[in-house]
Amino acid sequence: MHVPSKKVRQLLAMIVISAGACAAQVQAADAVLSLAQAETLAAQNNPALAAAGKRAEAMSAIPSQVGSLPDPMLSLNAMNLPVDTFSNTQEPMTQMQLGIAQALPFPGKLGLRAEAANRMAEAAVQDRQEFRLLLLRNTRIHWWNLAYLDKALSIIRQNQELLRNLVRIAETKYKTGKGLQQDVLLAQLELSKLLERELELTSSRQRESAALNALLGRPANSSIELPRQDKPDLQDINTDTAALKQQAREMRPMLLAKDYGVQAADSKVDLAERDYYPDFMLGAAYGFRQGSNANGQARPDLASVMLSMSLPLYSGSKQGKAVDQRMAEKASAEFSWRDAANQVDAEIDTAASDLRIARERVQLFEQGILPQARQTTASMQSGYQVNKVDFLNLVRAQLNEFNTDIQYWQQVSALHQAEARLAAAAGLDDLNKEVMHHE
Repeated sequence: MHVPSKKVRQLLAMIVISAGACAAQVQAADAVLSLAQAETLAAQNNPALAAAGKRAEAMSAIPSQVGSLPDPMLSLNAMNLPVDTFSNTQEPMTQMQLGIAQALPFPGKLGLRAEAANRMAEAAVQDRQEFRLLLLRNTRIHWWNLAYLDKALSIIRQNQELLRNLVRIAETKYKTGKGLQQDVLLAQLELSKLLERELELTSSRQRESAALNALLGRPANSSIELPRQDKPDLQDINTDTAALKQQAREMRPMLLAKDYGVQAADSKVDLAERDYYPDFMLGAAYGFRQGSNANGQARPDLASVMLSMSLPLYSGSKQGKAVDQRMAEKASAEFSWRDAANQVDAEIDTAASDLRIARERVQLFEQGILPQARQTTASMQSGYQVNKVDFLNLVRAQLNEFNTDIQYWQQVSALHQAEARLAAAAGLDDLNKEVMHHE
């Protein structure tokens, strides 16, 4: 049997290792949760959103029910049966009667009931859309919180290694008589503070991860790995709050649901006013008789037709009060719409202000604070190497740069969260795609 040469075996081993590494990379890539994937999972798996959808589906089945005539009544009666013999041939008026009756509401009532139910069903659809919009907003907020925490933890761990190097340098200088013991203790103290802050951020990340998993419809302890954040992709946009407010009037599901509520209340007012008119009952019956008349002829069967109507004699305490009730409900629905519109305007103004401030802060960090912090640290390191800067100032400079990096990514996260809140307030899925004014 031919035995592969050593070079061939090495080549095969390299191929196997490379294939394993590629498979591991693909598996790791599949495990990474991008923002778009999180939004898709939330829309597909969130149980509360599914419940809102089923509620809208249930509401859509109501209009045809309330807009249909009541079920007819079928009756089977024994009429004028003598109690002494219970014979159906003894008395001429004895009959076995089969009847049917149909209630007929006054014309227009069924249509108004169906119309009100339709408006409430449409409001339920908008409630579902509003829940989806807020779910999308909250998913983005928690995802960007996690992105910030991951970046902060990465920066902390990098700075822990830097501080460990500083501890080693301080210990070496102290042992050789060129440094002070307080420098060693200071570096160790700051390292311990970083370890404590890492624990705090890790705890915050676990809470954010559990919250995001709940939105995605997954177990709270499911592992979440986000893509690595290097340089943020920030678009320079200005939003017109007046245009967003106008767009919210047309697209925000909460306002549309409130508007449908006003329309439903208006239909109920018309229905209450229509209740001043009577409802009808139309019926027919056929009576089967047995026996013969005095002349020997068979008794003929009897047919009956009935028409009855309700009499609204107590309209002052019943129908009139019902109209008052529906008018108050309509006024309440209109005030509720105005209050919701004011809330939406406030949400847009607040989110737009937060977005503008966060963008200005990010630009300030990128153009001034971050470069200055890094230059200061580099200068301190150079000075420390030639004994022109003491150890305390070097550590302070390093910690300042570390804190500046974390604050920068915190502002990046705040910017994206403000974008998510502004888009939701205006009733938009994506602010960057649907409402944007580029400079």
